[in-house]
Amino acid sequence: MSAAEVAAPKFSTLSLDEKLDRLAEVAVKVGLGLKEGQELIMSAPMDALPLARKITEQAYKAGAVLVTTLYGDDPSTLARYKYAQDASFDYAPVWLQEGVANGFRSGAARLAIAGANPALLAQQDPKKVSRANIAASKAGKPAMELITRHEINWTIVAAATPEWAKLVFPGEPEDAAVAKLWEAIFAASRVNVDDPVAAWKQHGERLKQRVDFLNAKRYAALHFKSADGTTDVKVGLADDHLWAGGGTTAGNGVYCQPNIPTEECFTTPHKDRVDGVVKASKPLSHQGSLIENIQVKFEGGKIVEATATAGEDVLNRLISTDAGARRLGEVALVPHNSPIAESGILFWNTLFDENAASHIALGQAYSTCLIGGEKMSAEELAKLGANESLIHVDWMIGSDAMDVDGIAQDGTAEPLMRKGAWV
Repeated sequence: MSAAEVAAPKFSTLSLDEKLDRLAEVAVKVGLGLKEGQELIMSAPMDALPLARKITEQAYKAGAVLVTTLYGDDPSTLARYKYAQDASFDYAPVWLQEGVANGFRSGAARLAIAGANPALLAQQDPKKVSRANIAASKAGKPAMELITRHEINWTIVAAATPEWAKLVFPGEPEDAAVAKLWEAIFAASRVNVDDPVAAWKQHGERLKQRVDFLNAKRYAALHFKSADGTTDVKVGLADDHLWAGGGTTAGNGVYCQPNIPTEECFTTPHKDRVDGVVKASKPLSHQGSLIENIQVKFEGGKIVEATATAGEDVLNRLISTDAGARRLGEVALVPHNSPIAESGILFWNTLFDENAASHIALGQAYSTCLIGGEKMSAEELAKLGANESLIHVDWMIGSDAMDVDGIAQDGTAEPLMRKGAWV
């Protein structure tokens, strides 16, 4: 046995505590690229406390000056819907969000741990859910703008929690479901290898090659067409758009990996140049509500018809949030043979499901996906076709039955994907 093998035991032999520590190390070193002397502001569900503690340890080892964690609690959230006065649902703690935004402006990094119950609010009044989401989006806009402009280094990782695990693995005993979900998270997050940091570097280089190819092409649009015709849509790309994928250098000069896991190459569509019909290939879990079998029609960039077999009221309230909520802020290409897709698991969590399929996002565009966009005003961004909204909600449209063509500036079509795989 070599010295390297002694130093790096096989992942399968590690305890859960050791595996969580490895995920935390990837979150801090790869996801955040946390620098010595930085603050870290973290959000997490209460059930993710073991991972949050490991991330806190790794952050301090990396030189963090202070780690501040804001915890969410599902039963407390439900208590609001059961007992709060009606006025509560139009209120959000602006003072707290202003404090978070000020933290980011002062140099803090941001990390979010995903893992809340995807179906938490499924039985609650959709009107109250919508009002609460709008209030939260308005309060959080200053902080969210710093994130969508990539002014700071940030990342999202996931923790297996009981209610989420039971939704992903129905019929399994709770302990078994949680254990299975943890193993799926470790695999998708590329921490189940001898050297996760090196594995992420190699993966980032592969994504960069694909991004460079797409940027060299300068396509005017993408044409998505499914074998059954339920999706047939042309997504025009914003003027001076830039493709991105893998890691990025934030405005503060720190190189970070915004999502763990990630398999996507994404860019900014033109808010007025989307036409056709789209059917979701996976359910959408949004703010505790489940929306299934979404079908929409776009005309001139705007959704003019929208249906769903479950959660339709939530969907229609979502796209009525503001003027930009019916338009696209992102389009992403993901091969159907990505590790997450090949796992065959429906995660009911956008962080994972969006990396199993090509997808689009309603709402706010990323200014960094435009040449020089991070320095532009809202008016300048809009002129190039970038959308503005309080929301940014990804939903999946790709599958092994989806073809994608790149439409050149002269209108000719070039095959990019066939049956969900890169050509």
